Amino acid sequence: MEYEFRRNTMTGTVIANFSMDHEILGFWLVEELGEQRDKYNEVCQIIERLQVGSLSQWRLVGRGLSLELDNDSARVFANELEEDAEYEFEESMSLYEGESEAFCGLEDFQAALLSWREFLDES
Repeated sequence: MEYEFRRNTMTGTVIANFSMDHEILGFWLVEELGEQRDKYNEVCQIIERLQVGSLSQWRLVGRGLSLELDNDSARVFANELEEDAEYEFEESMSLYEGESEAFCGLEDFQAALLSWREFLDES
């Protein structure tokens, strides 16, 4: 999983670009976590608890995106995916979920989270 963080020098907004199939992780960092140090600290503490086994899973429901963590992995997904709506497509069509859901290892997610915080602290 590759990623890059930038700050728009004109507007001051932050941008988090992740590799294909992980794009939603960048959206979650920007839209749900942003520059909120208290929420960042909460997620880091949860990751530590998951790693030592004092917690087995955790979910943070956001405005549009949610985060699920367990002992091994992280999942970021659009809240709409949790609705029980079934969509039927023609045989030649399918739904691209790369911008709606992504999975990665817990350690990879933790590394991206740390990189995000370092980026924000430096910029």
